[in-house]
Amino acid sequence: MKKMLVTASIVLMATLPVTASAQSVPAKPIHNGQGVAQNKVKASPGTIGQITNYVNDKTGKFITVTGHGLVTTDQSEIILSITKSTKIIDSKGKKVSLKKIIEDNKTVKAFYDPKITKSIPARGKALKLVVQDQDFTGINGTISEVNENGIVVEGTDIYTTHKDKIVLHFADKAQILDQNGKAIKISAIKSGMTVKAFYGPAVTMSIPAQSTTDYVVVNMATDEVVQEDAVGTNGIITNVADSKFTVIGNSMKKGGVDYVILSVDENTQIVNQLGKSLTLEALKTDVRVEAYYGEMMTMIYPAQTHAEKIVVKETEHNKVEGTIVTSNSTTKDQLYINVGSDQFSNNDVILNISEDTKVISLLGGETVLRAGMKITAYHSPMMTKSLPGITNAEVVIVTFDDKVEAPK
Repeated sequence: MKKMLVTASIVLMATLPVTASAQSVPAKPIHNGQGVAQNKVKASPGTIGQITNYVNDKTGKFITVTGHGLVTTDQSEIILSITKSTKIIDSKGKKVSLKKIIEDNKTVKAFYDPKITKSIPARGKALKLVVQDQDFTGINGTISEVNENGIVVEGTDIYTTHKDKIVLHFADKAQILDQNGKAIKISAIKSGMTVKAFYGPAVTMSIPAQSTTDYVVVNMATDEVVQEDAVGTNGIITNVADSKFTVIGNSMKKGGVDYVILSVDENTQIVNQLGKSLTLEALKTDVRVEAYYGEMMTMIYPAQTHAEKIVVKETEHNKVEGTIVTSNSTTKDQLYINVGSDQFSNNDVILNISEDTKVISLLGGETVLRAGMKITAYHSPMMTKSLPGITNAEVVIVTFDDKVEAPK
């Protein structure tokens, strides 16, 4: 197995600029003898994002700006006509070539006439394009993990359409909205919800990448498949041999086991979280699944049975392999892992062990974790910037214990 470099390249974003919002521009005060009054001039609506389409033909010159509105009532995507009166400038007021903006995929703040069509996307007249000093990108996807500092999103890059997975940390003044544009708290966000998030410009080179987001739109409905009355295991495929798949995790509310070997055949239904059918090739080592099966199974350890349905939840997970060692850097509920069981420490990790951590020994017997054991651990993508990095362990599998003889 390849050793994972899980900490060396992980650098959390310190502070990143927040995308600007539209401002009201005050006019000069008018004195009417009864004190001072001000006429407020409302700023033009605007969209901040990248130019995703450009048309220049006999009908005119048009751009499509895709991103998010400067305020919630503004358009997230709009088609704008470019005329001789359209100002195209940088943040210092200097004229900029539209062609250069498009070629460099620059982020722009596009202000337009309030009179727009009711089409989707809306169409209007561009008043001013302001090239931003800082660029950003975006992702449409599904949230696979949430904590108080951020979210893990798997989906598609809004501008490149490439598949992506990223850990997003919330900026101090991040706008977090529901699908109706209403502000929500982080505590309202759950795994399985779909999301549109913008982040950058700084992105780490870690796997998965990490960045800071200041604008997130969350669809509060979840697409996760739920089967309340089924027996099964919610876990990770840890081994594949022929048509047998080992799944380790937590049993369902209705019942099941935390460690099971499942046989899969043409009678097994394999789907993704949206219910779309998948082939056997989707079941790979390190994939997170919900596996459903009948209550009849072998009485040996681990239990073995036939899989009736498997829901593939993620295409990959974070894993380390190494040896538990003693360290002054850990507390009572932490384990220091010498990743790769080698002489190097720059890729080691500290695992937080909680009551939610599932600990399984392939050797049988006790599962009390101690120094000297060799383990495989699946953990959260969220990790501190410290060396070694600290993260939450979800599943810990003991693969070697010098005090226990391996089963023959």
